[in-house]
Amino acid sequence: MAKRAAPEVNAGSMADIAFLLLIFFLVTTTIEVDSGIVSKLPPKLEIETPPPPVKKKNIFQVLVNKDNQLLVEEELMDIKDLSEAAVKFIDNGGGEGKNGCAYCEGERSPESSDNPKKAIVSLVNDRQATYDYYITVTNELVKAYTTLRNRASMQRYGESYESMYARLKDTQEKDKETPEYLELEKRIDIIRELYPRNLSEAEPQQAG
Repeated sequence: MAKRAAPEVNAGSMADIAFLLLIFFLVTTTIEVDSGIVSKLPPKLEIETPPPPVKKKNIFQVLVNKDNQLLVEEELMDIKDLSEAAVKFIDNGGGEGKNGCAYCEGERSPESSDNPKKAIVSLVNDRQATYDYYITVTNELVKAYTTLRNRASMQRYGESYESMYARLKDTQEKDKETPEYLELEKRIDIIRELYPRNLSEAEPQQAG
């Protein structure tokens, strides 16, 4: 009795199918992107000059140690209190004369910052601290500046700084030369000048 020939599978199109599947998964797969902080670095100066001297009272020192503990002005602080403490420091307005601040609403203590333009928030992060906690601390400090900018913007223009900035970002390219856009840009610059984000991040330290 003659043997029946086994049917053969036509593999001629397998390569095409595999290629189509590869394209499908590349198009439909979502790739996770690491989150971070959007920050614009200052331009490099052609002539390096030593920084001007800064009074100790104009520096708000924030340290994150290896155990993810927050030390503000050398004292332990809960993360939920950081933004309020930073607002109090930045908006203190303790300066006199040319260092005074007419728009500040702080305690005007002579032991704290002179004005928002001179107030510097210094953040130092230990190398063994977690990245998530570093992000949380930085967000709280940025929140302090946003709070003050929103307040100043509402007092002057009846609109929050965040709202104005969102409208600026959403403006179409063709509308960026209109009087409305230029006025919005001017207002944002004024608020930023009142409360510049003087957030200094020093090189992470190694725990001893």
